Amino acid sequence: MSLRFIERPSPNFDERVGVKRPEILLLHYTGMQSCEAAVARLTDAAARVSSHYTIDEDGTVYVHVPEYLRAWHAGVSSWRGHTDINSRSVGIEIVNPGHEFGYRAFPETQVEAVIALSQEIIARHDIPARNVIAHSDVAPGRKTDPGELFPWRRLAEAGVGVWVDAVPLNVEALSRGMSGAEVLAFQSQLARYGYGLESNGEFDAATEYVVREFQRHFRPEKFDGVADSLTQSLLRVFNEGLDGG
Repeated sequence: MSLRFIERPSPNFDERVGVKRPEILLLHYTGMQSCEAAVARLTDAAARVSSHYTIDEDGTVYVHVPEYLRAWHAGVSSWRGHTDINSRSVGIEIVNPGHEFGYRAFPETQVEAVIALSQEIIARHDIPARNVIAHSDVAPGRKTDPGELFPWRRLAEAGVGVWVDAVPLNVEALSRGMSGAEVLAFQSQLARYGYGLESNGEFDAATEYVVREFQRHFRPEKFDGVADSLTQSLLRVFNEGLDGG
């Protein structure tokens, strides 16, 4: 796909800290009522937010911040033990009204543009598939974007991110209020994959948030925060299949 780029520079950026180049590709939805409103906010100095790119529903790519600089898009977040996700990531905002303004499926032309741009970014910076993630993955309980309608499987089939199919394990479902060794082991598996979660053996609100966002990304047909047998199986397959890249 031939991408159409439009320069819309943002004043909201600074230098990356502690890294020479990005190692995460972070995908968002804009959560605003129009592309114009989103681009205006991302380029407004008073807003103090930005991203590297915004992709409109027609596939147009707006360029806000050069990739070698830190854009301000992740907020309070964590992934694989790191909390300055802005320094470690390239951020793409994908135009969609979001859950507040009428969440809807992402148009085919837009998805194709997301894939094409993501492939370029991944190649430029050698970003591992495990680090192509959602805003909701780094900020569970605070963010839900790009949401359950985002076609993660389609992206993974194009080499952008990961996706697996798994069969349910013969294990007990874990849910809010439970505690013990099984919960501790499951929390450890979530943290091993990358989620910022304390392993305390208590299936608390923080754990439920993480489980819900893991499901929203990798099992979007049901994201209730209950670690049922399929959820546990998916997580186990991910951790067994990845070599730490």
